[in-house]
Amino acid sequence: MLEFERIREAHHRIAPHIVRTPVVQCAAVDEALGAAFFFKCENLQEAGVFKARGASNAVFALDDVQAAKGVVTHSSGNHAAALARAAGRRGIPAYVVMPRTAREKKVAAVRAYGGRITFCEPTLADRERTAAHVMAETGAVMVHPYDNDDVIAGQGTAAVELLEDVPDLDVIMAPVGGGGLLSGTALAAKSQRPAIRVWAGEPRGADDAYRSWKTGVLVPSENPRTIADGLLTSLGKRNFAMIRQLVDDILLAGEPAIIHAVRWLHRETGMTVEPSGAVPLAALWENRPELRHRKVGVILSGGNFDLGDLPDSA
Repeated sequence: MLEFERIREAHHRIAPHIVRTPVVQCAAVDEALGAAFFFKCENLQEAGVFKARGASNAVFALDDVQAAKGVVTHSSGNHAAALARAAGRRGIPAYVVMPRTAREKKVAAVRAYGGRITFCEPTLADRERTAAHVMAETGAVMVHPYDNDDVIAGQGTAAVELLEDVPDLDVIMAPVGGGGLLSGTALAAKSQRPAIRVWAGEPRGADDAYRSWKTGVLVPSENPRTIADGLLTSLGKRNFAMIRQLVDDILLAGEPAIIHAVRWLHRETGMTVEPSGAVPLAALWENRPELRHRKVGVILSGGNFDLGDLPDSA
């Protein structure tokens, strides 16, 4: 198990390279769901996503000899852009493997940060195979999008800040895909407030984390289908071990609820939150757990999305 001190160290290390994002409230959400909600706005983070935290920690934790050859990863977009940005700030190359189906906006962001892209087929096996080839050719250090201790520690810093701003939360919630954000959030939250409840939101059409958590056996994601494209990846091994021990519940959300949550947040707060970031709110809306008189922190994980891409219905 990763030690909480690693998250503390990460918070100090990445402070010059990230934004301390605001925590906002929304009366309409509070009224609709019957609790006091506090949204940690990682959609306003550098590179538009929480992944700036983990990527920055992984890049700046490298010693000079390791860093000189650069870093490599595979990602559909958000981690790719965050890693390219962090590598650029350190002055080292970032080699990024992306599926050929990646959204053009995310491809453009990686290029804008100086990332050197290699495209591959949109399967996890091809992503991993292509990344291994690039790593062998360049000698670059692999920075996995979520199954990496430095990445997990960096992601956990969002929860550290949220609990500094709202120390008496009863529940803290994050989306789950590969599990980097959720495992870091769970460790940070439980280490500081052992009684806090840690929940996750996951798309019903990509529910491998839910099935893994329920059965206690790591279940791979097979043919996931959801608009929340940042949550399509299979749960990582490190992440699963932490989630199994520290997470109290995983709530599922269908596509209509996810679309509704994106629109609801935009209408009521004026913020664009990508579908992956809206999944926790969608899951709360769909499941309606008992939350009266409770304080609930929700990490809005990213904002890299064009509202014009939102379908009318699912």
